[in-house]
Amino acid sequence: MAPRVLVSDALSETAVQIFRDRGVDVDFQPNLGKDKDKLLEIIGNYDGLAIRSATKVTEKIIAAATNLKVVGRAGIGVDNVDIPAASKRGIIVMNTPFGNSITTAEHAIALMFAVARQLPAADASTQAGKWEKSKFMGVEITGKTLGVIGAGNIGSIVCARAIGLKMHVLAYDPFLSAERAEEMGVTKVELDELFAKADFITLHVPMTDKTRGIIDAAAIAKMKDGVRIINCARGGLVIEKDLADALKAGKVAGAGFDVFETEPATDSPLFGLENVVCTPHLGASTTEAQENVALQVAEQMSDYLVKGAVSNAINMPSITAEEAPILKPFVKLADCLGAFVGQVTRTAIKEIEILYDGAPAEMNTKALTSALLAGLIRPQVADVNMVSAPIMVKEKGIIVSEVKRDKTGVYDGYIKLTVKTDNQVRSVAGTVFSDGKPRFIQIKGINMDADVGQNMIYITNTDVPGMIGFMGSTLGEAGVNIANFQLGRDKEGGDAIALLYVDEPVSDDVLAKLTANEAIRQAQTLTFNID
Repeated sequence: MAPRVLVSDALSETAVQIFRDRGVDVDFQPNLGKDKDKLLEIIGNYDGLAIRSATKVTEKIIAAATNLKVVGRAGIGVDNVDIPAASKRGIIVMNTPFGNSITTAEHAIALMFAVARQLPAADASTQAGKWEKSKFMGVEITGKTLGVIGAGNIGSIVCARAIGLKMHVLAYDPFLSAERAEEMGVTKVELDELFAKADFITLHVPMTDKTRGIIDAAAIAKMKDGVRIINCARGGLVIEKDLADALKAGKVAGAGFDVFETEPATDSPLFGLENVVCTPHLGASTTEAQENVALQVAEQMSDYLVKGAVSNAINMPSITAEEAPILKPFVKLADCLGAFVGQVTRTAIKEIEILYDGAPAEMNTKALTSALLAGLIRPQVADVNMVSAPIMVKEKGIIVSEVKRDKTGVYDGYIKLTVKTDNQVRSVAGTVFSDGKPRFIQIKGINMDADVGQNMIYITNTDVPGMIGFMGSTLGEAGVNIANFQLGRDKEGGDAIALLYVDEPVSDDVLAKLTANEAIRQAQTLTFNID
């Protein structure tokens, strides 16, 4: 029996035909995404669900999708899909991460021009029969300094377009290497320097805990008077009220926004302000982009349902069915190793070396490396997956090398990750025991044997008496239960490391109490996906 796919949002007839040509029975109901009750009623009849942004794949929908194997999102954002619920049910969630890049970059450039020359207001005035030539004095783009926050796939295209417009481009991106910045023709800077020097600022980063509110009142205070701000990335990166206050005060000369804190945006502090240009999330709204992502999602879903091939999956490794049972625990280990380094490394990574010792060296190391890189980048780029991670790392100019060797130690096999930045070398190694669970066996050259838990605390300290008691009592007083506690040191009285597996996330106040001890140099929470 042919697999069945429901298309609940608008895809082109060409995309629908791809399903048919590849042996998939497709049910095209492009307005169904607006009818939640009807979708809930029939979703159990399908193996696949192809959507854009209108359909909300909630936990309730997933619970009713008893036969669903894959959700394909024609576009990059998957905010409308409950990914944890889908993962728990074994449903693959795919997106098309690169189909909208050029379109979104061009929209950012268009908004920059519109803000610089006040084009929408001038158009409305002229069409109203006015001739207010002196009212709409603009500024040139040529020779101005553009600050690009996020130099990934879309940001790098914006950089190239801006250089073509004879702008000076500053780029802030924790993963952008100096070599890659030179190749792009931009100047790599820290965020405060970008704020201080840029005439225009454009954002091209995902929404994460680290980027939410990246431009607020404090950030605006660091900017040049008369700066102009463009956001075609995600609503919430800029605190709209703070920006509105700065626009009213004249600190910010103009803004162009395609995304908003709440969407659909029927109200915003930015609405009605002079020299603010707003569009209704049109970054991906070109004929070419919409067709590209529709064709891609049809191809990806068909390949999975018919052949079992997985590509651009948010929540599943790109591996074959034959490899899955062997690779799965080591894929999880690789992801955890990358996530560890990604969370504790603060400066730009220049080189990555991955050592596969023993059993992992005989496996599909491409999949393992992809999983590791996805874990490494995920703290900065929330929607990265195993397919897009290697591309993102390459775009940032980071050198990645693999070393494979026969078994050398007491373990049947292990993976070791080493990263180099401008001022440090950091390493972590791990293995998988017979229970299939990942374990850290070495951090910064210090041996240990630590379970990996969802919520952990990483502590570096000087090896002095009383530290175990201090850590335990501090957490106990805060009501934090310790599931596992592992220690390691390089020598007596030297550098020591503690990894604590705790039952729930720890607050900043608790971390502050830990670091108040003069022997503790660092205390940081870590989060791992261990499901």
